[in-house]
Amino acid sequence: MADTTKLGKRVTMYREHLGLSQEQLAVNSGLEPDFIQDVESGAVYPPIGSIIKISRALGQRVGTFMDDQFQPDPVIVRADEREEDTSKSGAKGHYHYFHLGRGKTDRHMEPMFIRIEEDEAKEMSSHEGEEFIIVVSGSILVRYGKTETVLSPGDSVYYNSVVPHFIGAVDGPAEIYAVIYAPI
Repeated sequence: MADTTKLGKRVTMYREHLGLSQEQLAVNSGLEPDFIQDVESGAVYPPIGSIIKISRALGQRVGTFMDDQFQPDPVIVRADEREEDTSKSGAKGHYHYFHLGRGKTDRHMEPMFIRIEEDEAKEMSSHEGEEFIIVVSGSILVRYGKTETVLSPGDSVYYNSVVPHFIGAVDGPAEIYAVIYAPI
């Protein structure tokens, strides 16, 4: 399991390098100042939509905040060697990310395996780019704009992520593969 403060430390480093305060980063990213503070302290592991907003506000690609080291092509991740990029102890959140492209420094997509727990809040998010999701297990609620659809194992969805959306588990945990494209 990865250190939940790693992403926060990287956000802080790039923010300080640009001479921005947490409040300025919040304004530039469209996120709340308290949320930025929680991310930087490692108290919260943000959903991918928020990571995209932060990375764009800092002029970095999304993977900058998650990569540990360079890997030559092809990048192969064995199912039994996946490393979770969140921690169940300490970080709040309903998404547990397993990045499948870590180390490919020139990538333009973020492929992930994600375990999702139920989320009562069902907060919508939006960010530039596109998302493609395949359900592996459980049921997934896809709220896209004003429409709602429930997906089952084997079902997929592909959408423009600038439209407000929510992806969440229904009636227990679920697992998905997701590929997220976010332009720099």
